[in-house]
Amino acid sequence: MEASRLNNPIKVHELMVQARTLEERQIRMFKANEGYFWIGGPGEEAFQIPLGLQIHKGEGRDFDFLHLHYRSAGIILAMGAAQPIDFIRQMKNTASDPFSGGRNFGNHASVRKFNIVPITSTIETQFLTAIGGGIAHRRQGGKGITITTSGEAGTAEGDFASALVWSSRPKAELPMLMIVTNNGWGISTDASTQHGEKRVADRATAFGIRNRTINGLDVDESFSAISEAMAYVRTERKPFLLEVMVSRMYGHSSASGGNLAVDEADPLAIYEKKLETQGVMTRKAMDEVRERSTQEMLEIWKKVRQEPLPDPSTIYDNIFYGEKGRSW
Repeated sequence: MEASRLNNPIKVHELMVQARTLEERQIRMFKANEGYFWIGGPGEEAFQIPLGLQIHKGEGRDFDFLHLHYRSAGIILAMGAAQPIDFIRQMKNTASDPFSGGRNFGNHASVRKFNIVPITSTIETQFLTAIGGGIAHRRQGGKGITITTSGEAGTAEGDFASALVWSSRPKAELPMLMIVTNNGWGISTDASTQHGEKRVADRATAFGIRNRTINGLDVDESFSAISEAMAYVRTERKPFLLEVMVSRMYGHSSASGGNLAVDEADPLAIYEKKLETQGVMTRKAMDEVRERSTQEMLEIWKKVRQEPLPDPSTIYDNIFYGEKGRSW
């Protein structure tokens, strides 16, 4: 029922477009030498928006903790935990970047009041920190759960295996929703050459962890699957592994060019076709949403490019707990 209430097609479409145009603006920034590095999630919007809308959001152990990876801007936007300008500021590495003060890569969010744990560049380390979150949620009780996202290539790391072990210990299970977005690639390596298992989700079976693989290009399937997985983890206080099949529309990152891969499925186009067929939105109305959002990102970029970079003297700020910095 909750998923049905939140699944407002017009709002979902608007958020999907916002997430897409934000990523496209960041790619343009990189290509114009206005940003150092881009990595993001175009091709995952049909899953990210439904997930973000269903987070039990807030600060502290009564609410969900999010241990995300660097392809999660759509989730954060749907939560209302950040605005597009926040991501543009980090991409430009301005001092006004609210996530890191201009010191981190783009799409590496950190939002304390929404329990978004700092995103790391190293893959799968979020699974280790998520174990701690799961233990805290187990002790706390209530309905708050620990949610982590990653790509399928990272599941080769021992950190992922550690999360499966720790979350499934008999009589000490952890309320963790572990999400693996499978785009079929590990940087430039085809996933089919690296995985002996048919599905990544199958690996959870050996640990007695409930699991499922879904089509993450379908908004309605994503809403339903996320709702069911969350309900299980919140109620049973046990782990769930959800594998989500998505696409990777602009390659791995700016390191591989950040160019459109025409053979990759576009979840936004799929959803727009569905909305038009069902008479929910006209093509003209959807195009207008896209035009407004694209213009919004342009205006944000114009504003942000005038903002100052961090003062070099602040380089050691926030490195040591309880200290402003150190003189070396």
